[in-house]
Amino acid sequence: MKSFHRFAVLILSIAAVSSVASEAQFRAGFTTRDITPGIGTEKPGGYGKSYNRYMHDPCKVRVAVFDDGKEAVALVGIDSLAVPRELVLEARAAITKRCGIPGSHVLVGASHSHSSGPVGMIQPGQFDHASPLVRKLAYEDSSLADADYLRDLQQAIVDGVCSAYERRQEARCAFASGHEDKVAFNRRLRMKNGLTFSHPGTMNPDVVDYAGPIDPEVGVIAAYDTEDKLLGVIVNYACHATTSPGGISANWIYYLEQTIQGALQTPAPVVFLQGACGDITQVDNLTQYARPAPERWARQVGGRVGAEAVRTILLAEPGGNIPISARQRVWKIARRRPSSEHLKRSLEIVSKDSAKTPGHDRIFAKEIVLLDALIASEPEVEVEVQAIQVGPAVFVSNPAEFFVNLGLEIKSGSPFPFTFPVELANGCTGYVPTEEAFSSAGGGYETRLTSYSNLEITAGTQMVQAGIALTKLLKPGPVPKPPPARQGSPWVYGNVAPQRQ
Repeated sequence: MKSFHRFAVLILSIAAVSSVASEAQFRAGFTTRDITPGIGTEKPGGYGKSYNRYMHDPCKVRVAVFDDGKEAVALVGIDSLAVPRELVLEARAAITKRCGIPGSHVLVGASHSHSSGPVGMIQPGQFDHASPLVRKLAYEDSSLADADYLRDLQQAIVDGVCSAYERRQEARCAFASGHEDKVAFNRRLRMKNGLTFSHPGTMNPDVVDYAGPIDPEVGVIAAYDTEDKLLGVIVNYACHATTSPGGISANWIYYLEQTIQGALQTPAPVVFLQGACGDITQVDNLTQYARPAPERWARQVGGRVGAEAVRTILLAEPGGNIPISARQRVWKIARRRPSSEHLKRSLEIVSKDSAKTPGHDRIFAKEIVLLDALIASEPEVEVEVQAIQVGPAVFVSNPAEFFVNLGLEIKSGSPFPFTFPVELANGCTGYVPTEEAFSSAGGGYETRLTSYSNLEITAGTQMVQAGIALTKLLKPGPVPKPPPARQGSPWVYGNVAPQRQ
């Protein structure tokens, strides 16, 4: 009887071990959803009305889900200028309800495509509390998000994540870091007057040099099934999506996807997550040559970043021991307030006939008036910084158009071998420059006070410190490596002395 009991315990122990092994099996799922806006919808990215008039290529929600048997995470890249905070929170709640992934484990990042759908700048109902003048400036004179499009975008995110979760299968992942430094440039330049200007103009004799670096890293994760078929790719790179090849478009990300899928002969989804590119674009202000046409420019940026991703993928070794985890921090940051003189002057300008005021003066006067109304209802902004681990890689999010130096600080302070900052994720707080950009030697477009960009000067430092702290709460997984070589015998064709005759 005792022997039978020991045998039963042994069987149960083996079953328990098998169950744990099965539960710990790493799985991955990828999918996309169409979010192409209709002709005639508003095109975001400016301070006034502009409309989508024709098609170039589709816009997508691009999803990767990873599951190590203990935790699951979702990385969502959307072909969009930005993503509103409330939309993300509601999408996360629906995802948790449908497929169980915690909201804190879902990252939603916008590519910042300036040729995408109507997600901003002003949100529906955002200024309903304000005066008739402010409501007119917000709803009639500004770029306005479309409520129906936002609803469809939210549903596409939820459906995409839950579909990718259902498609999970046993997988292995390869991790790689490439280098592309020929298509992205810092758009802020030091001037002889001691200030820093954004886009001071090609061949401007008053330019001294670039005011900051770029981040040339092309971060890549490639997931494969058990038969080495590519399931999907994630790419992280820092460059504004402002090549705008014409019409509705994912921007240069379209050609990134085309290059990867074409070179690897696969329909596998390509999930793009934008790096810290608040001051990085495709425009080289120090070049002596004319700029390419938009279509060619989009091909250049997307093609070169895609080609570098392919180059790194081909040498990266896939592995299966991939721990998954996530951390987040949510807090509030105060808005910068315009001075009473600045506000008074702005009110005077917007109250006049628009024909009597230069366009840019009226635009930024309008922005100060709108900001004052925002502060009345929301003096602080909720921000979220998130760290999502996929094995030896960590994605560190922020909701801003984040200066590249800040992203590089996160990379430097992270203990992970692969650290990928993701800007404009889980909300949108506008430009967040370095503190140096607000010094006497700073300046430029990104430091302008507007209803879009207005967080207090230390916001970037706060987000960097939060991101680094979160990475240190996680333990990096091993970087997959090829199996070790065995000592072999000399090649019999080659182990001979020179034969001169």
